[in-house]
Amino acid sequence: MAVLDWVALGGYFVVMLLIGVWSHKRVNGVSDYFTGGGKMPWWLSGISHHMSGYSAAVFVAYAAVAYSYGITVYIWAFIPLAIGTGLGALVFAPRWNRLRRRYGVASPLEYLATRYNIPTQQALAWSGTLLKVFDVAAKWASVAILLNVFTGMSMTTGILVTGIVTMLYCTVGGLWADALTDFGQFIIQGIAAVAMVVVVLGELGGVSGLSTLWHKLPAHHTEPLVDPYTATFLTAYIVIKIFEYNGGMWNLAQRYMATDSPRSARRSAGLSAVLYLIWPAFLLFPSVAAPVLLPHVTDPQQVYALMSEKYLPAGLVGLTLAGMFSHTMAMASSDANAISSVIVRDMMPVLSRKARVMSERAGLLSARICTVVFITLSMLVAIEADHFGGVLGIIVALVAAVMGPISIPLLLGMLPPFRKCGPRAALISWAAGLAGYWVVKYGMDGSSTTTVVVTPLVISLALYILLGLILPEPSAEADAIVAAVGPDTDDDDSQGAEGRVPVPARNQEDQLAERADG
Repeated sequence: MAVLDWVALGGYFVVMLLIGVWSHKRVNGVSDYFTGGGKMPWWLSGISHHMSGYSAAVFVAYAAVAYSYGITVYIWAFIPLAIGTGLGALVFAPRWNRLRRRYGVASPLEYLATRYNIPTQQALAWSGTLLKVFDVAAKWASVAILLNVFTGMSMTTGILVTGIVTMLYCTVGGLWADALTDFGQFIIQGIAAVAMVVVVLGELGGVSGLSTLWHKLPAHHTEPLVDPYTATFLTAYIVIKIFEYNGGMWNLAQRYMATDSPRSARRSAGLSAVLYLIWPAFLLFPSVAAPVLLPHVTDPQQVYALMSEKYLPAGLVGLTLAGMFSHTMAMASSDANAISSVIVRDMMPVLSRKARVMSERAGLLSARICTVVFITLSMLVAIEADHFGGVLGIIVALVAAVMGPISIPLLLGMLPPFRKCGPRAALISWAAGLAGYWVVKYGMDGSSTTTVVVTPLVISLALYILLGLILPEPSAEADAIVAAVGPDTDDDDSQGAEGRVPVPARNQEDQLAERADG
């Protein structure tokens, strides 16, 4: 890279750190750290939700699919995000906001102790935390691949540099730092992406080149679905993303919890859905056109970086690399914040009496320590990413497949039709779904990607619903939560909304106290 490129990249890192320092002043307690104190504007929450939803994997794993298969990557990878988030704007986003406002929760899993019981909450917390270590590791590996192409930096060094910078700003600033850096990253990434599209169109002969591009692409590259990305795979992926992007990825639930009202949460989700529908088309267009411009790339994961190096002028290469960093740092920092909220609010109180009575200061220190530990573990896994199937293998064959069993009890537990699905349905569906994944992934030779993704989802969803019907577990506490997070006539009036609904009598502290006394 040229000197201007290094200046652009270095300036990006400095700005991220400065935002973290500024945000630190806005964090006075655990609520500020995890949910922004419920004061985040809907547009900032929506952009943050969008930026936290994907990473540099777009420019590595998904770019490789675009180069090798064509437009199918947009159909199966990003339209499901728009559909899922759009549905969430109507169903889930306002419910997450009501949970925070009416029960004061700061973690997406905090309500599960009352909705089901503590063992269910802990099962989802521990398995989800472990899954997120691998998910974020894939993001670090994506950035390291790009750094290696641009600068020759080793994979290990690239992972450490990106992870440490992210760790610094998100640890000191909490959710406010995440959201504000997401916004800055959205601007930077937007400039870089538009520049890349303009340059590629120029290489194709201008805007008129769009009309001839599709006839020059390899066979099947203009087909919406090609093997292994079949209609069955797409259907399952849509269902998975409905759960994942509406709270299954805990950091995205936090964005809805951070707004001031259910109406703001809905608007936040709506904005994110529109961005998922439009923005990935810009990001992926250069990779779709790459077979015409660079027909002999040996490693498709490097195609976006190679095109940037070849076609962009000095300065814009560094800005493009910063844009690629931005997606990864946005997702990883928000994941780290969500995971630390689950550990501090849900896991530590079960493990330690002292954690149940921590002061605000002690809770905030614990949150920051957990953030550091989580990011460190994910970096260590990233260094060995190839042993877990590489970037796309982790994102699709692991995260997408296992997300269903973890998120189904979490999301459906808020909806009236499933109010009689109790701890039995939640735990059995969770365990059976994970077992199904293990069998098709490691116990059966030659299982297709579709089979690996569909099996745990179908098993978990079917068992959760069936057990709720056959062996219902009615609960006054569950009914109270479902009713409290549902809509009412004056729901969108933020004034006086806090605390209108009484907290269920049997909350997490009560259960923990009973356990300790027993």
